[in-house]
Amino acid sequence: MASCAHLESTPLTPVPADFEPFCLGCALDGGEWVHLRRCLTCDYRGCCDSSPSKHASAHARETGHPVITSAEPGELWRWCFVDEVGA
Repeated sequence: MASCAHLESTPLTPVPADFEPFCLGCALDGGEWVHLRRCLTCDYRGCCDSSPSKHASAHARETGHPVITSAEPGELWRWCFVDEVGA
C-alpha cells in the first residue's frame, strides 16, 4: 500500500477512553452519518464521505489536519487527505 510523509509521521493511536460514537457536526446540525472517522491530530470525530455532510473531510480542509482513521469497531486503517493514500 502507498504511503506518504503524513502517514509516516502520524501513527494510529488508541481511541480515547472518553470517545463517544457520534459525529460532532451531525449532532450540531441534526444530520445523520453512515460511518465515523477520527482525526489523528485532535481526535475530532466526524462522518465519512458517504455521509451527506462529510464532516471528517470538511474538518481536514478547515484545520489542515491531514490524517484520519476509522472510528468503527474492528477497523484499523489511516487515510491522508493531502496525498489521498491510505495505510
